[in-house]
Formats: sequence, structure tokens, C-alpha cells
Amino acid sequence: MAHIGSNPQQVRKRRVFYIPGYDPIHPRRYRELYRKEGAAQAQISGYSLTLSPKRTKGPYGWHVEAEMDGQRTGADIEVLVWSDIVRGSMEATIPGTYWQLLSTAWIYISTGALRRLMRLRKGPVIAALYPVGMLLLQALLALLLALGVAHAYGLAAGAVGMNGTFAWLPGWALGLGAGYALLSWFRKRDGKFFAYYLMHDYAHTAATRGAIAPEMEARMGQFRALIAEALQDEGLEEVLIVGHSSGAHLGVSVLADLIREGLPPERPALGFLTLGQVVPMVSFLPRARRLRADLKYLCQRKELAWVDVTAPGDGCAFALCDPVAVSGVAPDGKRWPLVFSAAFTQTLSPERWKQLRWRFFRLHFQYLCAFDQPGDYDYFRITAGPLTLADRYGNRKPSRSRIDFPVSKFTSVAAE
Repeated sequence: MAHIGSNPQQVRKRRVFYIPGYDPIHPRRYRELYRKEGAAQAQISGYSLTLSPKRTKGPYGWHVEAEMDGQRTGADIEVLVWSDIVRGSMEATIPGTYWQLLSTAWIYISTGALRRLMRLRKGPVIAALYPVGMLLLQALLALLLALGVAHAYGLAAGAVGMNGTFAWLPGWALGLGAGYALLSWFRKRDGKFFAYYLMHDYAHTAATRGAIAPEMEARMGQFRALIAEALQDEGLEEVLIVGHSSGAHLGVSVLADLIREGLPPERPALGFLTLGQVVPMVSFLPRARRLRADLKYLCQRKELAWVDVTAPGDGCAFALCDPVAVSGVAPDGKRWPLVFSAAFTQTLSPERWKQLRWRFFRLHFQYLCAFDQPGDYDYFRITAGPLTLADRYGNRKPSRSRIDFPVSKFTSVAAE
């Protein structure tokens, strides 16, 4: 077993806990993505990767057998599901969504968080403003349609001698009905526009001004219990937690609490991989004291290895922004995270990059996918290969272009 402080050893058995971002879709999506992209990466990189049904109890997952660099490794990958909470937060009506737009914009603007976020990366700020602009555009088109229908009815009524209330009241009723029907049409096709989806995402974050909602706190407790149980398994060499997008800051708090409770003295190596993180969207809010405290605590711990991978080509992530430092809570004893870039423009061929360049939401998932010109980041080697996260990146230098200075206006933390 690989213990803290022991010499590096090859991984033969690993458990991986994947925490997805704000996603209402069934976790089978992640299995199919892993199967398809893993096969592609294996063919490109010359190793073998085979999926089979999961062998552990607990949440949805799958088993992986891999042979890389002459070593055979088995991994059980499990999805820590909170898609039901996501779906519940997406049940707002059309008027309710527009109210969310107003309240969310007010929170980020009035607290100064939006202005501070713009000092980091423009991409995720533009992504945050996109649903506001798109929903306002849809409302404008609905209003123009309503006016057009009302005006047309008025002209038709006047032509047959109708005037007064009988001319304008039915016209406005028809116009408003047509306008609302157009808004409903846009909402039903949000799989192409992503306006409602993103609005619900940012509203879910902003509703508590950065505090963790009780429902989410309870779910994170369940995640922590599953990971704690895995750390008791003497047959494992590594327990790896992967937090993608919004799952990154959930993982921070889960692991901070786990380590505070105390880890077994004899245990597998503990790794934490954050991908495409959007931590500042939460940590820059006034009531995110719990998250800021967890960032400050976790970045000092020797019990784990924490690697943060983003890419400037991902317009939905705060690329190369050290989540601890920019949140203004980096202590003198800071160890983590190791921040480096997946460098999409170098690890994807020019042809592949041209195909994906403007597919922003697809690029946000590229960390979980195959690279046709892979560098030192390979999701499948990390999750199914023979090295622990600490061993794999033990000599890796952080990206020189990272942003590692305090930016957040709010830096207060909860009592530790």
C-alpha cells in the first residue's frame, strides 16, 4: 500500500470518485464519455483500456482494467450524484427564470463580485453574461411579436368598423399569447441555446450569496462518508477525487471536512484533481466564508496531492487562476494546488482545434476526453494508470502564466 511518506509505488487498485458540475443529466453520460474517449486515447497513446460493470457498492459507476507502460491496473470509478438537486433548481417557470436573472445580476453587481471576476478571465464572465443577454433578446423578440400581432388585429378590426375596447383588448390578448408562446418555444429548445440552463446554474450559485445550502451540505456529507469508507480499504493504493467545473469547489469542502475529521494512519494515497474549475464564481461572493475557509485549510495539507488543470481555450473556466490565491486566502504555508494548463492549442491538432474552437460547452468537457497530440495531461492515465497523482506530477512545475495574486473583495472565513 502507498502511504504518506513512503517511497513511490505502482498503483494496482484505485477508486475514483467523480464529482460532476451543474448537470441534470443521468450519470450514465459520464460512463459513455469515458468509454468512447478512453478508447480513442488508448488507440492514440498505445495502451489498453477495458470497461466492465462496477464491482463496488454505492453510487453509479464502472470498472476499468488498463495496461499502461507494462503495468496492469484496475480502477473503480463512481459518480457522486447531485443531478437531482440540479433538476430541482431548474424547475422555475419562465417568469421565475426572468426573476432569477434580475436577482442574480443584482447580487453579482451590487457586491462588486462581477467587477473583480473581470480582472481574472474574460471568458467565464462572458459565459455568465451570455444567458442574461440571450434571455433579454428572447424577451425583446416576444415583445415585438406581441406588438405586431396586436397592431395587425387593430388594423383588421378597424377595416371592418370595430373600434374602442373591442378593437384593442382582443388584439393585446392575442399578442401577449403569441409572445408567451414564443418564449415557451425558446425554452423547449434550450438544448441549443443554453440560456435557461446557464441562468439556473448561476442563480443556484448566487441564491445563497456563496453559502452552502442545507440540501447540498447533506449531500456533501454523503460524499464524504463514501470517500472515508474507501480510505479504510487496505487493498487500494490510491483514492482519487475528481471535481469538474462546479464539482471542484464541492470537492474542496468535502475533502477539507474529511481531513479535519482525521484520516486512517494506514491508508491509500489521497489525490484531488480539479478540472475546469469555476471556484471564483462562488468564493468571490460575500457569504462564501465556508468555502474560503476550506480553500485556506486544504491548500496547506500534506495528507493529499491537489492538482488543478484548466486551459485558456476553455472559455467557461477560470483558466490558470489559482483558486486559493485569487480568493485572497493563501497562507504562508500554502502547498496546493499545483496549477497548470492542459494547453488545448498544443495538445489538440490544428484540425481538431479548428473543429472545437467555438464549441464552448464541448471544450469545457475536453479534460475528460481524448487528445490527439497528448502532453503530460491524460485523464485516462491519471484515473486508470499505474502512478498516483502525487507521483505523476511530483516534479511538474506550475504554469508560469498562472494568476496567483489576491483579487476577491471578500476574504473573511468561517471559524475553523
